[in-house]
Amino acid sequence: MKSPAARKIKNDLLNAIRSLHQIPELFPFLEAEFIPPNKYHKMFVGKWYLILYQAKARTVYVDYIVDCRQAYGWLVLS
Repeated sequence: MKSPAARKIKNDLLNAIRSLHQIPELFPFLEAEFIPPNKYHKMFVGKWYLILYQAKARTVYVDYIVDCRQAYGWLVLS
């Protein structure tokens, strides 16, 4: 059984992702040394979560949801 806090985080993330259908290009691109330019948009949700997604022909592809309290250097170095 999920805790109320986990359920709220899940709902917040899903609502944020669903909101992208209106204006997927709203959020800026991720700029990192080893990531191709203009590939991933970055959207922060709440205090701790980062969603990296691509917008292609009005379709949104969520590639990563990152808890920023964890080490995620592997993401930008891979």
